[in-house]
Amino acid sequence: MGALSAQRAQDGGTDDRGGGRALTALLTVAMALSMLQLFLLGVLGPRLMDDLGVSATVLGLTTTIGFGTAAVLSPVGGRVVDRIGPRRALVALPLITALALALIASAPGAGLLLAAVALGGLPQALANPATNKAILAVVPPARRGATTGLKQSGVQLGAFAAGLPLAALAASVGWRGAVWAAAGLAVLVAGWAARVLPPDPPPPTTAAAGPARFLPRGHVAWLAVFSLFLGGGIASVNTYVTLFGDERLDLGPTAAGALVAVLGVAGIAGRIGWSKAARPDRAHWLPGGLALGSVGAALLLAASVHAMPLAWVAAVAVGVFAVSGNAVSMVLVMQRAAPGRAGQDSALVAAGFFAGFAVGPPLFGPLAEAGHYGAGWLLVAAEFAIAAGVAYAWAVRDGRTVAGATS
Repeated sequence: MGALSAQRAQDGGTDDRGGGRALTALLTVAMALSMLQLFLLGVLGPRLMDDLGVSATVLGLTTTIGFGTAAVLSPVGGRVVDRIGPRRALVALPLITALALALIASAPGAGLLLAAVALGGLPQALANPATNKAILAVVPPARRGATTGLKQSGVQLGAFAAGLPLAALAASVGWRGAVWAAAGLAVLVAGWAARVLPPDPPPPTTAAAGPARFLPRGHVAWLAVFSLFLGGGIASVNTYVTLFGDERLDLGPTAAGALVAVLGVAGIAGRIGWSKAARPDRAHWLPGGLALGSVGAALLLAASVHAMPLAWVAAVAVGVFAVSGNAVSMVLVMQRAAPGRAGQDSALVAAGFFAGFAVGPPLFGPLAEAGHYGAGWLLVAAEFAIAAGVAYAWAVRDGRTVAGATS
């Protein structure tokens, strides 16, 4: 596992297969923890509303605050990861997550709940740059797409954990007990990271790291805008699909939470499969296709108001298409990142994604409050359609640029 020292060679990568497998497992769990609070708040939404007296709009506001914080901190977080190295970042990430979850578990009302969610935005800001830097250090180029898909599937592993085992635990010990259990797990992961990962290399010089960049440019800008609209739609599904299943489909809180678990399992398969398919010669076409598939998934959710079984099909489709789009965008970032800039570029694309997560639920919240879920899912379909348009516009432009450079 000493291969992380390869960062001294500017994100070169090594062929340490055993160390790569161990690292992939750790990164997958780290990604799951970084966004676990989002899924827990969505799955436990009905119980939170009853116990803390929060409304559906306030429930959406938790997502806005958490991901708004992540969006603001991501450009700085990427620069920090490039400077301190992935080991320090990957030890800090679960510790901060554990603290945020502990505050949520002990919250007496909406005030501390919202403050805890804001703190949870910090590990989200660190997650993509830290994990991507680790992959570039350890995994050879031929396997980076598959490894990225595996570690990005950790986010959906978090969705599965929240939607099934933690939701079942909440049914027996209460929602606070389930959140405390998740906090304890995060502390154990911090110890695992400290034990497995070798020390970080010395920080790069200013010249090697390049000037700080806080606004995206070129392909990073296109992917950030794509991620903005994709994230807005995904966040609305994650936050409100359990409430939708409970209130409109009469599934009950536990069965409705299983919708998130189904979405999570499908997302794991989708992220792994599509990331493997994202070869350099065709990867730039994939985001648009995945966004179009996401439009169909949102329309199925809208139709499920009249035909409940379609909700389960829609949950699978959201996982296979929508959540996979973020994994493919990260593959594209790593394929095109300049030496020493992988953390910053990853963070800027992630900032767009997190901004979408911050904006999406507040737009959906008033519709949920009024019981207009069908209109809400049509809004999500529109967000995915805009993401598809942005992705295809960039793919056409990128194809022309490549053709011009090779002619």
